[in-house]
Formats: sequence, C-alpha cells, structure tokens
Amino acid sequence: MSASAPAPRRAVLAAALAAATAATVPGSGTPAAAAPAPRGAGGSGLTGPTVDNRFWYALRHWQAGTHRGTAALAGDRPALTLATAAARTEYADPHTGRKATWEYATWTSPVHRPAVPATEAVVSWNARTPAGSWLQAELRATYSDGTRTPWYVMGRWASSDADIRRTSVDGQSDGRSTVWTDTLAVDRPATGLRLRDWQLRLTLYRRPGAAEAPLVWLAGAMVSDVPDRFTVPASVPGPAHELKVPRYSQEVHAGRYPQYDNGGEAWCSPTSSQMVIEYWGRRPSRDQLSWVDSRYSDPQVCHAARHTYDYAYKGCGNWPFNPAYAATYPDLGGVVTRLTSLTELETLVRAGFPVITSQSFRKEELTGAGYGTAGHLMTVVGFTAAGDVIANDPNSPTDDAVRRVYRRREWENVWLRTKRYNSAGKVVSGTGGICYVYGPARPSAAQTAALLGVGLLAP
Repeated sequence: MSASAPAPRRAVLAAALAAATAATVPGSGTPAAAAPAPRGAGGSGLTGPTVDNRFWYALRHWQAGTHRGTAALAGDRPALTLATAAARTEYADPHTGRKATWEYATWTSPVHRPAVPATEAVVSWNARTPAGSWLQAELRATYSDGTRTPWYVMGRWASSDADIRRTSVDGQSDGRSTVWTDTLAVDRPATGLRLRDWQLRLTLYRRPGAAEAPLVWLAGAMVSDVPDRFTVPASVPGPAHELKVPRYSQEVHAGRYPQYDNGGEAWCSPTSSQMVIEYWGRRPSRDQLSWVDSRYSDPQVCHAARHTYDYAYKGCGNWPFNPAYAATYPDLGGVVTRLTSLTELETLVRAGFPVITSQSFRKEELTGAGYGTAGHLMTVVGFTAAGDVIANDPNSPTDDAVRRVYRRREWENVWLRTKRYNSAGKVVSGTGGICYVYGPARPSAAQTAALLGVGLLAP
C-alpha cells in the first residue's frame, strides 16, 4: 500500500511466515475534537488467546485430509502434488478474457478447531507452479451456531503471469461473513458470532496431459479475534539487536510500471518483501530480471511488484501473495500471521527473523516518519538499547535513507491497536499486529524455538 493514499480495503490485516521443516511439527494533521473511546476499547491487557495458526507442511500432514487425485511426496521438503486428474474444467480468466481447459485434483484438509473462536481468517500457501499450472485456495468455516459458510475462494495464484492472472475474488458473502480481498471476516462480530472451526481446500490445475504440476510445500491459515482497543499496554524492552537487512526505497520507483498499482509509490509491500528475501540470500536471476528496463535501479523491486500484483485488488499488497512470492525462491518459506506483542516481535528478531509489519497512523503519531498513512508496510530489523524500533521503512526518498529509528511506545501502539482516529476525527480500523515472517524452510534449532515461542509452529 502507499504510505499516503487511503487503504482500498480494511486496514485490519497484514502478513508473515512460519518456516516449514520435515523434522519439526508443528493522511496527516490534527483530528477534530476526539470523542471518547468506546467502552472496552482502552488499554486493558488481553485475557486469553487472540491468534491461532495452523499450517500443514510435513509428510504426515499431506497424507491426512481427503485426496481426490492429489498425492503426498516425501523428501527434504515434503509436498502435495497433482498425481491423477480428477476432472477437467474450463476457466475464463476475467483479467485477460482468455478461456482454457485445465485438468485438476483437490486436497481437503482435516477440520481444524482453533483455540480462538475467530472473527477473521487469512490463508497462506508456499508453492511452485511450473509453466502451464496454477492453484486455487478455498476456506470453509463452521459458525459458533453450528451452521457453515460456503467454500470461499481465498486466491487463484501462479508464480508467473503467463498462464493466468493471479487474483482475489470479489463479491463473496453469505450475509454473515465476507471475503475482503484476502481476509474472511465475520460481518457483525458484536453479535457474538464466531468462526468455530475451518477447513482448507486446495485445487491444483495443469494443462491436460502436462508432465509437470504444482507442488505445495505449506498451506494453512491464521485466525484471530483481537479485541477493539485504541491503546495497548506498554511492553518492557529486551536486549539491543540489529539485523543487516538490505535497504530499498519504494519512492525511487515512482512512475515505473504504473500497470502495477500506479508504480513504485504504492509498492511498500513488495519492496519490504524484497529486502527480506535478499537478507536470506535469495535474489532473482539476470534472466528473470531481463524484462525490467535496464535504466532502472534496483530492478528486483520491480520484479517483486509484478509478481505480487493482484489483478482484482489492483495492488501489490495482497497478504498471502507476498509470502507466496517469497517462497518461490529456493528453500524459503513464508506465511501471514498476527503477533500479539512487541515482545513476540523481539523474539523473532533476536532469532534472526526480520518481520514485515503493517501499521496505520496520523503524521503526528509516529515521530520521525514525516507522513501519515491508512496502511503501510515496513520491515523491523532491530531494537536500540533503549528498546526503540529500528525499521527499514521503504517510504523514504533514497535507499540510504531507509533505516529509521521510531520511538518504542509510539510504534508499538500504532502497530497493535485495532481502532484509531483518522485526521478527520473519525474512528477507523487499526492493523492489530498483522505482519509477514519469511525464513528458511529448514530452520535452525534456535529459529525453531523462536517460531514455537510465538505460535507459528506447533510443539
């Protein structure tokens, strides 16, 4: 999202990652006279779990569930693939007008009952889609009254844009819940209605008779029920630590490739993704970058924007599309999640994980930012001795200016709150701790411990 333009969808969500391993289970200005905060929306502490993650990635995970033409593959990175076509279908791509026939197979996960009866759900997947293949991810939930949602399409995705255009699907609702681009949300959570349990369905497509098919290494969802709050309790700073993460500015790309969300000024999400991908030692090849104008600096940022672009949303900030892009690089994984405190974020940074966070704020609410935003992503790379946040903020004029230090208490609140006042004094959504985490598919023991500690892997 742009750091200055209003967010075109609810700013209540963002993205992160759980690394998979076969060996481990799992606007600006002053607001108008502010009205008092609604009851129950103050700075009280959380009283129970608010986030639940469930991802499938081990061989036994893929062997579970219901297979209809799919198969589980063993190996260093177990995967789900299309083994025998279950049927054929015709898909008319709404963004190109092209029709094509595809054969497909499906895998339906076991039912997962989270520790958190949820108001929102975001799906993640890590996959390889060879030329002539793609996948669709769907989610179905059971409400707390025992009735079910329909199967909601949470994304149609391919790593390339040659066969289909990756896309979210608009207009999905049953009158009780709605899919907002990439997020399934209960329409009226104040009524007490929640998502009690859920299932994931993956449909893998390939050209009829093709030799290669998609490989899915990880899939699952994060669900949450974060209470309304304008402020959050202050955390106690941990030790100082800073990771050496490449620094890229989205602003140097302003005007480049406007077909992808009007160009670089709106590329905070893919720019942040590219910083972390390169931190982990991955990078697109010269051949992969050959389509980028040779006069452009940092061509890999243009590449990331193209390969995270959602043709329905018309932007590069689709939550699951960013971790899915990161996972196209060898032995790298990523998921969308929420963290519940700055302490959890510090745990990940100390274990070597930069974390891509989403926040929204007025200009005066974050000292040193110099802008206000309805939704913007940056990469947290460390903490000072005083506990202040060190971030690679892509909304900077140059690559050299990307490193920023933000006051801990200010940054903590604008990231974790779910309600805020905009520049007109209106109550609007906050981001509630959503973020992306990317990391190695086979994490070290220390990395695994950190992922376990923040609930991204199961014990």
